[in-house]
Amino acid sequence: MTINGGEALSTVYDEALDSGFGLIASNVAEPNVMTGLVQGAAQVDSDLLLQMSNGACTFAGNGDPIAGLRVMGTYIERIAAQYDIGVFLNMDHQTDLDIIQRQIELGIPSSIMIDASHEEFEQNVARSKQVVEMVESADADILVEAELGKIKGVEDEIVSEHAFYTDPEQAVEFVDRTGCDLLAISVGTQHGVAKGRDLELKPDLTEEIRTALRDHGIDTPLVLHGSSGVQSDQLQEMLEHGICKVNKDTRYQYEYTRTAFDLYREEPGDIVPPEGIDDHRDTFFNDVEWAPNKDRFDPRVSGRQIRDRIADVYAELAHVSGSAGRSTFA
Repeated sequence: MTINGGEALSTVYDEALDSGFGLIASNVAEPNVMTGLVQGAAQVDSDLLLQMSNGACTFAGNGDPIAGLRVMGTYIERIAAQYDIGVFLNMDHQTDLDIIQRQIELGIPSSIMIDASHEEFEQNVARSKQVVEMVESADADILVEAELGKIKGVEDEIVSEHAFYTDPEQAVEFVDRTGCDLLAISVGTQHGVAKGRDLELKPDLTEEIRTALRDHGIDTPLVLHGSSGVQSDQLQEMLEHGICKVNKDTRYQYEYTRTAFDLYREEPGDIVPPEGIDDHRDTFFNDVEWAPNKDRFDPRVSGRQIRDRIADVYAELAHVSGSAGRSTFA
């Protein structure tokens, strides 16, 4: 398979709503995490939703976010083609309408999240609706996700010191006026490193929002941002109340660095010289008895371990979210 479009992704969300499971939306910025995620999803027969923020695209494109999307889009397509699962790409926390227009023109993403949650309600409605209209004008096979409420923490360039919970009736008005395909809500989670016991979670609010939407004839899939630190039982409770998309980013970042750290600290003498020997990196240690061990410092060694660890983490999360064994493409 390659990157599938919004219509196919909508089918997955419909199934998720009917069956009470969710897709783990996994952020990537470079190939090793991405490849590990595809491997993990294939191992447990789960469709996979990858995500890239503007910052991730900028990093991948050496300062050019559109170049980064092109590069990673091609990379994802080539790796996804090796497996029989559905692979999708969401543009996460987008704020620049010009960049969004370029993304729509490229036709690479399956969905785009417009984040105007930091704006006042009317401005949020206006900007979110504008993105929906941009997609419709281009007749693009792309879903639009919007956000109502504020998630505490930092995500890309968006900073919020406090959480502002989503109001159910306001959610109805927002979806009705914008026409968004998915709605990210604030129920007390937070971006970045969080401890589950510190989260002021309101899982019942998820049900209230879904009920309010359904009472008005709307069955929009709900999205949970900032899920790091949310415990498995907490997550599963919210999946029962209309959450179909659960964002994960910080966990993979930590697993990436921790896996490499664990590898290198097993035999630090393979990487850095022992005490008393100068660290002559420029001459590659030609004139000393000690030399680094290429079997350990070769980036492919840590890269393979990182991929394997990310695959295991994703497989675990897919079982928790209920998407394991449910690929619509297998």
